[in-house]
Amino acid sequence: MNHSRVNGSVWVEIYADVLCPWSFIGKRRLDTALSGLAARARVAVRWRSVELDPHLGRVPGRTAAEEMADPAWWGDQAASRIAHIQALGAAEGLTLNLHLARPVNSFDAHRLLQFAADHGRADAMAEHLLLAYHTDGADIADPHVLRHLGVQVGLPATEVAALVAGDAYAAHVRADERRAAEQGATSVPSLVVDGRGPISGIQPPHVLHRLLTDATPER
Repeated sequence: MNHSRVNGSVWVEIYADVLCPWSFIGKRRLDTALSGLAARARVAVRWRSVELDPHLGRVPGRTAAEEMADPAWWGDQAASRIAHIQALGAAEGLTLNLHLARPVNSFDAHRLLQFAADHGRADAMAEHLLLAYHTDGADIADPHVLRHLGVQVGLPATEVAALVAGDAYAAHVRADERRAAEQGATSVPSLVVDGRGPISGIQPPHVLHRLLTDATPER
């Protein structure tokens, strides 16, 4: 389905994962770009699920910083690269505690985000999940944490509990991942604007603002 024109709106699809600090930076930059957009009311944002590592377990292990320092990843360059990511985050008002965040399986967090989208709370849910993981170091694979975050954004407590305990919205997550492959969104965050090919979601706000302005001319 082409989402580029639904009820006269331009659709922005953002492919992201809770575990990715760049996804948090990208969200904040997109928020900034949207906030200054004259035609903001005609832009609809759809969060799309992509797992960075579907094989991660549900028990927290090493911190993100420790993983990045592994010789198989950045090794000796990890400290400078982590500092760079944190500085970019700070410029957007974010505290990215990579020495606190512990990567875990994000599938259930994605299911919760899909559920929130059906209740019109996707943006708030994404914000709470990203903040909990990257700033507070919360275990976003923990059912108790997910239930708490879901209720925090105003989702029905009993429905959130049932969702976390079951497998609802699993098919939605898998469908998004197939869609990402079909659209060529091979990294996170990636943006698909107006049905066009994916672009990097971490571009500066003024670049994103121009792109969105071009996609929403007066009609």
